[in-house]
Amino acid sequence: MRDRFESFAVSVLELGRQIQKIKELEMGRLGLKASHTMCLYHLGNHPEGLTATQLVERCREDKAAISRSLNQLMERGLVVRETGEGQRAYRCRHYLTPQGEEMVNRIKDRIGAALSNGGNGLTPEQRETFYRALDLIRENLAGYLKRMEE
Repeated sequence: MRDRFESFAVSVLELGRQIQKIKELEMGRLGLKASHTMCLYHLGNHPEGLTATQLVERCREDKAAISRSLNQLMERGLVVRETGEGQRAYRCRHYLTPQGEEMVNRIKDRIGAALSNGGNGLTPEQRETFYRALDLIRENLAGYLKRMEE
């Protein structure tokens, strides 16, 4: 039996790679980039709009990557930015256009298909336990890292 460290590290690394590859393939089929996935996803969950700063926090991406994605999505007509007089771009809210909303619905369908496929063979109770355990591990490791950095 593999030791816990190897099993955990390899599984998490491989899951991350698989998720990235799925984003690349699915978004490529829609004419978009993998980096657009989370911006569109979060904007789709927030019809009141989000600022670039809020997207940075939610997407766990750096400011430059979010700015690039937003500019590309605006060029494609999927996102619009409110215009506030004297307001800096990163403080303006971004919203989905009707075309963007349609795209997000397609993306959510693909996310549902991927999650359904990934969870094949799990009972609802096993799935709930898995996500609860994953969240607990993430929170515990974040706390461990914070203590190490202090």
